[in-house]
Amino acid sequence: MQKTISITAISSVSSLGIHAGSVWENYLRPGHLISERDFGTDRAYVSGLISEGEEEIKMLRESDPKYKSLDNSVLYAIYTSRNAVKQAGWGKGTSFGINIGSSRGATGLFEEYHREYLERGKVGTLASPTTTLGNISSWVGHDLQTNGPQISHSITCSTALHALLNGMAWIQAGMADRFLVGGSEAPLTPFTIAQMKALKVYAREEEEGFPCKALDMEKSSNTMVLGEGAAVVCLEKGKKDNALACVKGIGYATEVLKHNISISTEADCFQRSMKMALGEMSPEEVDVVVMHAPGTIKGDLSEYNAIRKVFGDHMPALTTNKWKIGHGFGASGTLSLELAVLMMQYQKFIPVPFDLKQKTPEKIKKVMVNAVGFGGNAVSILVSMD
Repeated sequence: MQKTISITAISSVSSLGIHAGSVWENYLRPGHLISERDFGTDRAYVSGLISEGEEEIKMLRESDPKYKSLDNSVLYAIYTSRNAVKQAGWGKGTSFGINIGSSRGATGLFEEYHREYLERGKVGTLASPTTTLGNISSWVGHDLQTNGPQISHSITCSTALHALLNGMAWIQAGMADRFLVGGSEAPLTPFTIAQMKALKVYAREEEEGFPCKALDMEKSSNTMVLGEGAAVVCLEKGKKDNALACVKGIGYATEVLKHNISISTEADCFQRSMKMALGEMSPEEVDVVVMHAPGTIKGDLSEYNAIRKVFGDHMPALTTNKWKIGHGFGASGTLSLELAVLMMQYQKFIPVPFDLKQKTPEKIKKVMVNAVGFGGNAVSILVSMD
């Protein structure tokens, strides 16, 4: 039986901002936060950090000589982790675990070191330690001086929600009382953009004012856009007075794939993960689903079909944030979770700017958050106000 686990803090850095207030204000604005940038000889639509966030990360990098050699993905994680721990009241001496993952890891640094190797035949001394995936959580642990377990992993685009699953497992097992979990991604690099374009899923133009048309069920082409940032969550055992929300259900599943990036027509993995997260709860109790919805034709439609299969006549309101901030790969799950918690706090539904022919929910007390990555690794998290 699942024990009550509270979310006592959420912190993020992205194109939405660096504080919960500015994040919410940007969600209330109707426009997107995507722009076109040059990447070597190519141009692409991306969603980068807000200027205030860029300045904060720059100051963090310059605050310690050891931090000057770190990848942005590590710095984003350190920055958001500091804010989350402060918000949760985890002062010095507090023991907690850390599980912050990334789909791509030290993307920028890896490309720099590889370019150096091709040009000079050798690389700098710190090439290996600063590009290992584990250095995200280990540097966060160093910065926060915690003595709990420090874990990193990559489950591609469902990385952050898998981190939440892992943190909950440690708490449920009685091996920890607190866990800091989430994802961090800095993928706005020439090689990463080229990889996404090679998959034929990337947005090619701005249609009707939106480069990414995630959850526009009438789109005729794939419109995925990359975004950067990080989002972390503080988990604590039991029902806490300062809880922003409680985790009511978790679900996970994989499916047999016909192709490296394929997903079945009715997203069997999502059907199973959502049913597991619901447990004995009635589907009509869920007010909103924050979908993974990457902005691809098949990705959006298959998840939509899965939701219809699971919820039937009790369809919740559907939304996603990728039309506004792009796809943050490994960080996207906790960025979606942040949106879910904010909607519950403010009791206001944030819709997509496309007609889904759905009603605005009168209340928002329970929200399900979905994420899935290459390999069909789906996760569904059900959160509630109580």
